[in-house]
Amino acid sequence: MPALAQEEDTIAILPQSVKSRAQVLLQSARIAAIDEERPFSPILTDNFARQHTYLRISLTEKCNLRCTYCMPAEGVELSPKDNILTTPEIIRIARLFVSEGVTKIRLTGGEPTVRKDINDLVAQLGELQPLGLKTIAMTSNGIALKRKLPSLVASGMNLLNLSLDTLDRFKFELMTRRKGFERVMETIDDALALGMSPVKVNCVVMRGTNDKEVLDFVEFTRNKKVDIRFIEYMPFGGNKWKENKLVPYQELIENIRAVHPTFKKLTDDPNDTSKAFHVPGFAGQVGFITSMSDHFCGTCNRLRITADGNLKVCLFGNTEVSLRDMMREGKTDEELRQVIEMAVKNKKKQHAGMSNLVNMKNRPMILIGG
Repeated sequence: MPALAQEEDTIAILPQSVKSRAQVLLQSARIAAIDEERPFSPILTDNFARQHTYLRISLTEKCNLRCTYCMPAEGVELSPKDNILTTPEIIRIARLFVSEGVTKIRLTGGEPTVRKDINDLVAQLGELQPLGLKTIAMTSNGIALKRKLPSLVASGMNLLNLSLDTLDRFKFELMTRRKGFERVMETIDDALALGMSPVKVNCVVMRGTNDKEVLDFVEFTRNKKVDIRFIEYMPFGGNKWKENKLVPYQELIENIRAVHPTFKKLTDDPNDTSKAFHVPGFAGQVGFITSMSDHFCGTCNRLRITADGNLKVCLFGNTEVSLRDMMREGKTDEELRQVIEMAVKNKKKQHAGMSNLVNMKNRPMILIGG
């Protein structure tokens, strides 16, 4: 990279007022150059040539809401505290995956903001950026996030998904079994004010519950630069899924176009889980996550770490391997890599069909981390 070396010489003679910014840009250029020169890790490449650059890490099984599609009404049996990954263990796993080519880490739960050391954890993840980590994302219900958001953004978090399944405060309490609607709405506005763009809002659509609000959510994008993502209702342990509650995305598109005839398809990135659409003239956009009616397994680049330290290579798969136990047994990073590679190579071409998913044993969503 001789050109970058010449740039470094140039920076050395710049005024101090612009030198720091130039050094940051040079570091980014170096990372990009390294990415172009090195082949992608065979450890994170499966037998169908899918390269896994996206790692979702669940930080906790606890949540301050009780959403009907996520948690059984009777609750779930949480893992003992000592079984949950410690922050040093999370950072070790994150560093290992980033060193193998992961560029995006999303923090999930439960509700990640109930973890007491969330600010410090995000700051430590930010230190992995020189290794190639580009995105630190979070999925949150927004209740406890509001007061923590500024410090998390300052620590390096640069992408946010908020869960919101209704724009009706009374229905919110029915669906989540808790209060907090106003706090979530305030968190959306705060995230936009902090310059997060876009702010993604996840809405699980259930027939007979909130499907009549889809047009209200589309209207919500008129003046706010949010990305509303309608998620097809999926079966997980204890959520009493029924096929007649599922609203296929094509039906939603037809309903939207009946009111907004110019509703148009946007170009998706290769690994996008969401099919993006837009009403011309609106500030935000709309997307559809179609896991049930039109899966996107062929371009899947995601791996998951559960809060108790298990690696899941597929959201709907019930095969897991404990990285926590290996670390606590004193295994080396190289030994961890070997197990990770074996798990990735065993990832199936696609998840089971809808009728089979219903009968497959899997964790409740809250114990997976989404």
